[in-house]
Amino acid sequence: MTEVGADRSDGWARARAAGAVGLGLLVGAVAAVAGLALAARWITTDGLGPVPLLGIVVGAGGVALLVRSAASGRRRLRRRGRVIAVPLGVIGLLVVVIVVAPAVIASFVPPTSLGSATPADLGLGYEDVVFATPDGVELSGWYLPSTNGAAVMLRHGSGSTRSGVLDQAAVLAANGYGVLLADARGHGRSGGRGNDVGWWGDLDTEAGVTFLAGRADVDPARIGVVGMSMGGEEAIGAAAADPRIRVVVAEGATVRSDADTDWYSEEFGLPGVLQEGLDRLRFALVDLLSPAPRPTGLRDAVVGATTTRFLVVAAGDVADEMRVAERLAAAAPERVDTWVVAGSGHTGGLRAEPEEWERRVVSTLDEVLLGR
Repeated sequence: MTEVGADRSDGWARARAAGAVGLGLLVGAVAAVAGLALAARWITTDGLGPVPLLGIVVGAGGVALLVRSAASGRRRLRRRGRVIAVPLGVIGLLVVVIVVAPAVIASFVPPTSLGSATPADLGLGYEDVVFATPDGVELSGWYLPSTNGAAVMLRHGSGSTRSGVLDQAAVLAANGYGVLLADARGHGRSGGRGNDVGWWGDLDTEAGVTFLAGRADVDPARIGVVGMSMGGEEAIGAAAADPRIRVVVAEGATVRSDADTDWYSEEFGLPGVLQEGLDRLRFALVDLLSPAPRPTGLRDAVVGATTTRFLVVAAGDVADEMRVAERLAAAAPERVDTWVVAGSGHTGGLRAEPEEWERRVVSTLDEVLLGR
């Protein structure tokens, strides 16, 4: 073999070795992050069971492959190659963590306990109810009857249940509104598989609105939705799909798909461009891992819900919530009102300003649903 041929053969061998090392590092990193994220999320909420055990096994296998590939790379790569490979490997691992861990956590939701609290603890009369979504999933909830002919569906945030919005329900009920508090699918006592970025929101909310429209104490033309965090995002999205929703109050809404981060590059420049890219990868992975349908972006939903009025409540201590509120208001200024709760954290409006929360939320509902 000539010297040139030997050099070429040696070059191909090194390239194949580098490719094998790179693939091993990638697969190992993904398996390690996905498995350990799954295990950590499920253990903290459901204890040690089959799912977290599977996560531990997958994660441990990923760590082993990662260590083995790193050791192989150290042996096979020349010193100059290692100088380049190490920082690239660290960056790649960070990208995997940022993209894979949140996607796995959002797509594989562990059971969430409803707890022992009920509306009766707040002196409220209620009914235990069960109703089905259009795709056949049974949702479990409480219904507080209406005394003014109008009603709202009250939606909780991710990783929570209907018991997490009992305080908001008490305020609404005290003002005469019927209130349907339902566990999102895969949460509490509801059936189905959960999704913690709210991608089942349209179907679940449609089911709740249908339930309310069938109540003898509710005028079907007087129905709204109030949502906290993920529930607020679900409420906004559902309004575009269901014209029966006359009014939406959304508190703490920010992001539920990459369609909601397409403004980052304009606001933050290069870091925003990088974040948009990571978000596209993250939500593409959620799309792959979860059977939930990808939802309409929040801004597009507001534009599409041409007959719905919105009140978007943002925490004064959460910059992204304020930016999203401004963006939604700019999309349909004639139908979107905003309120920034000074000094409030995420979904903390009622705690921070109880009287003002009641005044603003109830006056919005009264104006649209009761014509006051």
